[in-house]
Amino acid sequence: MTASRTARERVRAELTREITDIARRQLATEGAGGLSLRAVAREMGMVSSAIYRYFPSRDDLLTALIIDGYNALGEAVERTDAASPTGDFLGRWLRVCHTMRDWAVSHPHEYALLYGSPVPGYHAPQDTVAARVRDVAVLGRILTEAHRAGAITPPDLGPPPSPAVVAEAADISALMPGVPGEVVLRGAIAWTSVYGWINFEVFGQFDNTIEDRKSVFDHLLRVLAGTMGLTR
Repeated sequence: MTASRTARERVRAELTREITDIARRQLATEGAGGLSLRAVAREMGMVSSAIYRYFPSRDDLLTALIIDGYNALGEAVERTDAASPTGDFLGRWLRVCHTMRDWAVSHPHEYALLYGSPVPGYHAPQDTVAARVRDVAVLGRILTEAHRAGAITPPDLGPPPSPAVVAEAADISALMPGVPGEVVLRGAIAWTSVYGWINFEVFGQFDNTIEDRKSVFDHLLRVLAGTMGLTR
């Protein structure tokens, strides 16, 4: 019975992978809004009712694709940071952000599912949260370790944030224990600026304007590092 159950589990896992692989190809041609369980079933040569044993609804399939996408991006970022010298905080920031950009450019349709227009009628469940924060957790680790090492000296760029503004960053602060609220906020601004650039690039806003995007992106990262006060 155990061997039989294990065989069934392997078959189920293989079919699940095949379904999600086909669904990812659909993203490229139809977009997330056009994702169809029936179309996936047709491509697999499976009756449409059978596919519902694996994904009861289109939203369940979308959720699986979203979690897979966040995990793929998160794993890439984590590998990059793990391979970087621990005390090279600026270098870690640069390499991690370049990895994010490289992944997005190489997987534009999966990136669009994560950070593009919301899919009408779809609401991401709580199941996506753990995967969604993997990349920002790496930023939190870099800033936390840099702060402990005395490698953060925020420049005087304007008035300090009010307590109310700092309080708004409470959830982010949980990823950066012991880091001053002002630095947490600057980290959030830097992180969202990185994604703003990537969105412009992936969605074609730089077409016929910026050609050497990698070099300009690298300059942006260094400016943002200065804004955070990441000195080394």
